[in-house]
Amino acid sequence: MTSTATHPDHHRISPVFLGLVAIMAVSGWAVWAGWAEVTGVAVFFFVVSGWIISLCLHEYAHARSALRAGDVSVGAKGYLTLNPLHYTHAMLSIVLPVLFVVLGGIGLPGGAVYIERGRIRGRWKHSLISAAGPLTNALFAAVLTAPFWLGALHDVPVAFRCALAFLALLQVTAALLNLLPVPGLDGFGVLEPWLSPRARQQAEPFAPFGLLVVFGCLWIPQVNEVFWDFVDTLLRGMDVSEAETYLGLEYFRFWEGEPQNVLVP
Repeated sequence: MTSTATHPDHHRISPVFLGLVAIMAVSGWAVWAGWAEVTGVAVFFFVVSGWIISLCLHEYAHARSALRAGDVSVGAKGYLTLNPLHYTHAMLSIVLPVLFVVLGGIGLPGGAVYIERGRIRGRWKHSLISAAGPLTNALFAAVLTAPFWLGALHDVPVAFRCALAFLALLQVTAALLNLLPVPGLDGFGVLEPWLSPRARQQAEPFAPFGLLVVFGCLWIPQVNEVFWDFVDTLLRGMDVSEAETYLGLEYFRFWEGEPQNVLVP
């Protein structure tokens, strides 16, 4: 007998996700090939498709962790297919994060999948479900920066190198922002099971506005400077320079003109 947790259709990878992977592969090849006429456009599609893929993996990690913890409903909701169209808050999970990448070059975290917490027993399980998403972004950042800290960038085209660096920056910012202990973000979800019922009840009304509060704080110059200094420090620890991430953003914004006379460490 097939249950909702084991039904093959609930675990089959979505053609939408496979299409995103194909776009990332083709655009990445175009960047690597160094087609000067389309390099900026190719970097744009490479980064945007890679960013959406990371959002899908982020939400999948939440859903897969919830399934293992006892919430079998995530399968029927389509969360295990990696289809971004099945997320509860498509606007928050996909559209707004992509928009902020385009406008500001920052990996703003999106909304979470809907987990039926009542099916899950154990505070550690609840915390791990919340932590799974940002940890996936951190893992993706480690994979993207592997060529840098492994010293495998010899003869790699500058545009491709910088595109990887910028996409890695987005993963780092998404992981850091999502881990903040702010209601509505995953960091608070990690702590929430350990709070008193009264504290959880008091924090609940602020959850819909947590993301807006974080975004507003980043407009404060002092906060913005500290945040980006910390991001740059983490990336330097992975042998990714600030120049590479900056030039990745410049290539990404192809409508402003591609950078000329590019020099990277």
